[in-house]
Amino acid sequence: MTSTTASPALDTVALAESIAELVAGNYVFPDVARQLASLIRTRSAEGGYRTTSAEELAQAVTADLRSVNGDLHLALKHHAEQVPREQGAAVLAAMRRDFDANLSGVPRVQLLDHGVAVLEIGPKVFPLDWAAQPLAAALSLVAPARALILDLRGNTGGDPDTVAFICGYLLDRRTHLNTMLWRQGEVAEQSWTPPFVPGDRFGGSKPLYVLTSGNTFSAAEELAYDLQQLGRAEIVGETTRGGAHPREGWTVHPHLELSVPVGRAVNPVSGTNWEGTGVRPDVPCDAGSALDRALLLASERQ
Repeated sequence: MTSTTASPALDTVALAESIAELVAGNYVFPDVARQLASLIRTRSAEGGYRTTSAEELAQAVTADLRSVNGDLHLALKHHAEQVPREQGAAVLAAMRRDFDANLSGVPRVQLLDHGVAVLEIGPKVFPLDWAAQPLAAALSLVAPARALILDLRGNTGGDPDTVAFICGYLLDRRTHLNTMLWRQGEVAEQSWTPPFVPGDRFGGSKPLYVLTSGNTFSAAEELAYDLQQLGRAEIVGETTRGGAHPREGWTVHPHLELSVPVGRAVNPVSGTNWEGTGVRPDVPCDAGSALDRALLLASERQ
């Protein structure tokens, strides 16, 4: 039998005000931030958040946060387990549980007929300081393959530094992948592939296919989008969910984390990103048939 700690009562009025202040002060688009803060305060004053359930409150607030521009990184997230108050701690704790439950993030590798390798990365793009070793081993294993299929159909995002690390094995030279702009529009940082990767590279010339689904999200979308915009890979499958904004998390209650996008990604090739549109496949098909479709494409390039 497991014991649980009772959750503190919900002061929904105070929570709504806290959420409104955090959104107004941090959301990447100031005009939208003001709209959202006003909406949250109005809905609270109207009694729209009267509930004793943290999970129900999370659902109601999330629906309102996404009602203006559909930003899927905007959310009030409910966590069954209590999380610490440090900024970003809630999402990191949840990701760590996923990491530990998935053999420390070891990707699944298959070698199929005719020298085609499949590398499945998921369920997250785990932080690089956790995942570098298993990723380096897996990417080195597939380096001799004639063609590579990168399966992101079940990946819901994570660390952009890990995206750059993976791309380092799939390109021949150091490459600019992305630029992050903060709320006020100044350049925050550029993302480049590393100048060195441990192990062997698959390289930048052999056939590369990336499988996507309607569940592929966030950093996993960036990986697909970066490779597509560089002309390095063909995307096979479904249009992805469409979340391109880097986010921060604030614990506003022991079981509630407010997720607020604080910047936007700008691709150096397209000049934009995949926010709201998703990554559109080069070869559209159902996610369930994407692997077979990619294998057919690889066989045609023998």
